[in-house]
Amino acid sequence: MKPIAVKDLCMSFGAVQVLHDVSFDVAAGECFGLVGESGSGKSTVLRCMSLLQGQWTGEVSIGGVRVRDMPLNDRCRMVQMVFQDPYGSLHPRHSVATVLSEPLKIHGLDRANERMAQAMIDVGLPVDFLDRFPHQLSGGQRQRVAIARALILEPDVVLLDEPTSALDVSVQAEILNLLSRLRTDKGFTYIMVSHDLSVVDHMCERFAVMQSGRIVEILPREAIPTNAARDPYARELIGASLAYERAV
Repeated sequence: MKPIAVKDLCMSFGAVQVLHDVSFDVAAGECFGLVGESGSGKSTVLRCMSLLQGQWTGEVSIGGVRVRDMPLNDRCRMVQMVFQDPYGSLHPRHSVATVLSEPLKIHGLDRANERMAQAMIDVGLPVDFLDRFPHQLSGGQRQRVAIARALILEPDVVLLDEPTSALDVSVQAEILNLLSRLRTDKGFTYIMVSHDLSVVDHMCERFAVMQSGRIVEILPREAIPTNAARDPYARELIGASLAYERAV
C-alpha cells in the first residue's frame, strides 16, 4: 500500500487547458473517487497519473516518489489501470492466457502459469477460461479479465476509469463487490472515476467533485445522503443524484 499525492496538475490540449491546478492526496489503502459531468477532466487526471498523457505540469508522487522519476518498469509494476470499455481494452485475437502472460514476460516474472491461474481465481473466473478469446466472454467476464490483467503484476495503485459503466446493472454490482473484496484482501490503493454517486458511496471513503477541469470540493462519502456539500455545483450534482435515486 502506498499513498498518492497530486499537486497543481495542469494539462492542455493545444490552446485549450483541460486541467487547472488539480490537487488531492489519497491515503495508502484508500479508495478515492473523482466525480463530475462528462468533460470535467476526471479521466484525464488518471491518464496523466499513469503517464498515458505526458504533456502536463505539476507533480504526481506515489509513496513519496515522483512518477516521472520512476523507471518505466517500476512504474508499470506500481500503477495499473482498468479502462471503461471491456470490449475495447482486450485484443480480439488474443486469448486470455496471452493477455495475462504478456505483462509477466515483459517484467521477467517466473511461475507464469501459477500466477495466471491465481489471477483468474482472484477475479472469480474458471482457470480453464485462459483458453478463451474475448468474443467467447460476456461483458462482465471481459471486465474481470481486464481487472486480472491489471492485478497480475501486484501493483500498489489501481486506477479505475468507470470500470462498470459499460455493464448491465446486475453485473455492475458483481464487479464493484469484486473490487471491494480485492482491495481488502490485497491492500490496493484505488482512484475511481465515476458518473454514478451510488457507486462512489459504495466504494469510496472520500471523493472530489470536478467541474471544467477543476476540483471544486473534496468530501467524505457521508456527505452524499445529506448533501452536505458547500460548493454550489457540488450541491447541485449530489442533489440531482439523490433526486434520481428517489425517482427510481
